[in-house]
Amino acid sequence: MLDRLRSRGLDSAIRVNPVSCMANCEQGCSAALSQPGKWSYVAGFLGAELADDVIDYALTYAASRTGVVMPSKRAPSLRDAIVARIPAFPDDVPQPRETA
Repeated sequence: MLDRLRSRGLDSAIRVNPVSCMANCEQGCSAALSQPGKWSYVAGFLGAELADDVIDYALTYAASRTGVVMPSKRAPSLRDAIVARIPAFPDDVPQPRETA
């Protein structure tokens, strides 16, 4: 993943935090996406051949206000890869602005 980010010039746009275990063994290699104030996602069934699709998904996620990326906006290889969705912590959710 890091090699693909570097080759695409995105290693400063997407932060990767390697971990030894995500306790998602039944779904193979996994990745998580999270940002403050957004839904977080765990994707499974991933392999090195999907690195570009995961990077594109991460970019779409980052551009989304809430973190929601509908399956139709993901690469076909990732449409069924989401194994968990976690809501934003209430303190992280932006409050609506009052309109006068």
